[in-house]
Amino acid sequence: MTTDVQQGKPSITPHLWFDKEAKEAAEFYCAVFPNSHITSSTVLYETPSGECDLVSFEVWGQPFMAISAGPHFKINPTISFIVNFDPSRDSHVAEMLDEVWNKLSDGGMALMPLGEYPFSKKYGWIQDKYGVSWQLMLTNPEGEPRPAIIPSMLFVGSNCGKAEAAREFYLSVFRNSKPGTLLRYGPGPGPDQEGTVMFSDFMLENTWFTAMDSAYEHKFQFNEAVSLLVQCESQEEIDYYWEKLSHVPEAEQCGWVKDQFGVSWQISHVAMDKMLTEGSQEQRARVTEAFLKMKKFDIAELQKVYIER
Repeated sequence: MTTDVQQGKPSITPHLWFDKEAKEAAEFYCAVFPNSHITSSTVLYETPSGECDLVSFEVWGQPFMAISAGPHFKINPTISFIVNFDPSRDSHVAEMLDEVWNKLSDGGMALMPLGEYPFSKKYGWIQDKYGVSWQLMLTNPEGEPRPAIIPSMLFVGSNCGKAEAAREFYLSVFRNSKPGTLLRYGPGPGPDQEGTVMFSDFMLENTWFTAMDSAYEHKFQFNEAVSLLVQCESQEEIDYYWEKLSHVPEAEQCGWVKDQFGVSWQISHVAMDKMLTEGSQEQRARVTEAFLKMKKFDIAELQKVYIER
């Protein structure tokens, strides 16, 4: 699918909001999962939340960002992370799954116990001690390959029944997109209604996502604690994604927007990461002071502030 924006290649990175634990949590995930490491760490000063740790890290090839910015938002399972343990990649993944489950269980809570399910011979859903939830799954090696880590959206409450509409909307917005599987609930006693989405997946800018509806009672909804960071390569892209994704004007702040489904997005620029991690403390302070006053980022103004003498 294509859009009218033709330049650049934005990337999408899950962004986790913690009270004070961003660096600690990132180090924990890098110790739990294979092929994981912290890529950068910096501190933002004089923000509304005081000093904020900002950490970038990779978990099994999936980029993440995390910030310690106060107890304003609490992570919940509306956006979790599927972890695919594929026997075609490693013959020991079943044992690896058990090991990861045991490490995440330390201080965590099982949302669905580890065991055999119709869709997987070994699966479990767990919320770790930092509140992030992970769906560990032994996958079918004969299926179409998927990344090891996939962000997963759960449409519940007033959002239940909107997973397919959200999927189609995101596929229409992002230039490099690809639909994957779409499975619907069949007839049954409920509470899930026939025809709603039992499971779907789709790719946006080389990042795979899943989405599903659940009519079971859940006491949570999408919030800012897990957002999706769109790193653009031009002001034109920032303008485009801001216009397409912003649906709640009062949520517009410091590059943040909220779409019609309640999912929070951060519309930023690739240069921001460099300015906030490689700049001097004075440069970071100037950029931070400038972007805190903005709703939509003006990247030319931020770069001007960065290079001031």
